[in-house]
Amino acid sequence: MEKSLLTDLKENINTIRRISGGSSDILINEFTAGGIPCALICCEGMISSQTLAEMVLSPITDIERKSSPSELFHHINSYLLLSTDRPEARDYDTLFRLVYSGFAVLIAEGSETALGFGIQGYPSRGIQEPSGESNIMGSHEGFTETVRVNMSMLRRRMKSPELVMELITKGSKSSTDICLCYMKDRVPPQLMRDIRRSLDELDTEAVLTTGYIRPFLQRDRGELFSSTGTTERPDVLCSRLIEGRAGLLVDGVPYAITVPRLFCESFQTVDDYAYKPYYAVFIRWLKYASFLTAVLLPAVYLAIIMYHPELLNSTLLTLLADAEKEAPLSVVTEAFFVLIMYEMIREAGIRMPKPAGGAVGIISGLIIGDAAVKSGLVSTPLLTVAALSVLSGLVVPDLSPQITVLRLAFLVSGAFLGLFGISLAACAVLANICATETYRFPFTAPLSPFSSSGMEDTAFRAGIRRMQSRGFTVEDYHE
Repeated sequence: MEKSLLTDLKENINTIRRISGGSSDILINEFTAGGIPCALICCEGMISSQTLAEMVLSPITDIERKSSPSELFHHINSYLLLSTDRPEARDYDTLFRLVYSGFAVLIAEGSETALGFGIQGYPSRGIQEPSGESNIMGSHEGFTETVRVNMSMLRRRMKSPELVMELITKGSKSSTDICLCYMKDRVPPQLMRDIRRSLDELDTEAVLTTGYIRPFLQRDRGELFSSTGTTERPDVLCSRLIEGRAGLLVDGVPYAITVPRLFCESFQTVDDYAYKPYYAVFIRWLKYASFLTAVLLPAVYLAIIMYHPELLNSTLLTLLADAEKEAPLSVVTEAFFVLIMYEMIREAGIRMPKPAGGAVGIISGLIIGDAAVKSGLVSTPLLTVAALSVLSGLVVPDLSPQITVLRLAFLVSGAFLGLFGISLAACAVLANICATETYRFPFTAPLSPFSSSGMEDTAFRAGIRRMQSRGFTVEDYHE
């Protein structure tokens, strides 16, 4: 329950110290301004000490005598520009949220209102190139962990008043700043109402990453693919906003959430729009083929050699038979061994300290590449198939979690029922994808429901002039 500030300065200070538990980073400086006892509360490490001294303390202490705290605050608001961001606090919850956000808060004897001054100066990581969405001819700037820096990167690219950025606070303990971004002339009004309603239902103690928010923005119906997207590039987020989508920036997270998400986005990159259309189409179809290869190749290999050898010519069948008869394990066990071993090595490479990362590559090359084949545990053809599948999955990194699970699921289907089992599993996955939606925006658009105009940037990549003139927004896909 929010408790209002008191008029007695000493009691206010005692209450602040009691609520904060005597935390060492809460700094309370008592002084006199205009003949009225005052106190300035701030959090060490969250403010700029130089700005505090030059822009706040020095002007306030030079104020001539005032008859009341209301007159003092009126003078500060009317005649002093101590900071551009000057919110007010009337309760302790708001006061502490401002203090812990890098504001200096002024309280005075006899006043139930406190003034906040935005003088943030906490350390933050500089703008760097995105680690997971590399490109050649596009911007090399990526989001940082500071939400206001991310907002400025969006504004630099979109200098239109149609771009709206709303700051809200979520998390009863963390009080994390979340910025809701959208183009008010492009986004469907119903989409914004649904997103705001979902955020209102977000009742959690802390928001530490995008994973704390995304479940509230999508339906929990066993969907294999996430119906909300993420990006660490401001230019990609701007393109999504122009298409009528909404974005969410979370303080402390260098990723933005985009709503809604389309399946075709995973195969699009910024470089697609820097190359000639014919080359962009080639790269895009290469990604489609890589996705299917990553998911289906091991399963199809198992199904053919176990149930449908007649599909192979005699020479290839003989080579595969000679390679497999030397292996002591069944081909199914071999396939699972190789794929699970790869996943273990990949996870070790991600989680281990960077100085030890080189050792992971050397060990994995020895275990999977040389030792496994020479020892006879794994056949060379199966190792080649697994390597091609893993390599193909790296072409579409955005779908890596889904590829990993689906590859093993199809492997089981192919091992038990052959090509028929793979077909059944493919139908189930396809039905799951087609049933996925976000706020009545189909995940599979523009393929289902089919849209000929949307195919210009899905199956193909039309010229920039044509794409700019069509005025596309995701509302065209709304059911």
